[in-house]
Amino acid sequence: MSAETRRDTVTAALLLCGIAYGVAYVVVNDVVAAAMYPGYDPLDQAVSELSATGAPPQTFLRWMLFVFTPLLTAFGVGVWRAAGPRRALRGVGATLVAFAVMGVLWLPAPMSAREDIAAGQETGNDLAHLVLAGGTVVLIVLMIGLGAAAVAGWFRIYSIVTLAIVLAAGAMTSMLSTRLPSGEPTPLLGFYERADIGAWLLWMAVLAVVLVREPAVEREPVPAP
Repeated sequence: MSAETRRDTVTAALLLCGIAYGVAYVVVNDVVAAAMYPGYDPLDQAVSELSATGAPPQTFLRWMLFVFTPLLTAFGVGVWRAAGPRRALRGVGATLVAFAVMGVLWLPAPMSAREDIAAGQETGNDLAHLVLAGGTVVLIVLMIGLGAAAVAGWFRIYSIVTLAIVLAAGAMTSMLSTRLPSGEPTPLLGFYERADIGAWLLWMAVLAVVLVREPAVEREPVPAP
């Protein structure tokens, strides 16, 4: 096996970690963790409530960060390796790695249980949680925007549509989240948040497939003058 073939094989394996991350995220949160939380409603409750203070799956999800972080980091490295001379695509790779690293910061910042929030018992963790959530949105929007700039054709259109879904679903999620402090019901909060996250996860999977299927010559860096 030539060095170039090995390089392409390694890059492809790293890119497939993006698909593995999306599958793992859905299974871990919406199948395993949700089953550990009696009464949890994925349509009306936020994903973060699964790892909230005192939630039954909290410890399990903390440990799963050590699976999510390497997978997303590997995907970011794979995108960087596949980018070649495309600076915008290298930006996607760098943003993915930054997102993965930021994921570790969620460990000391779980949200309070919704009953505690409604009772006015928020802590500093809730503020940190909101700041991290805002940073997450910024990074997701940035990576999709850079991806749209880097890969032309149908993928650019797909990225723009994905970005619209992410922003619209994110706005609905934020609006419904404002009901938590007053203890009001949050119908479809979980649905909108999962639509937001799902659109992003699917976008990463599609990006991975697009880059794996690219001819190797398109990945080669520009020769030095």
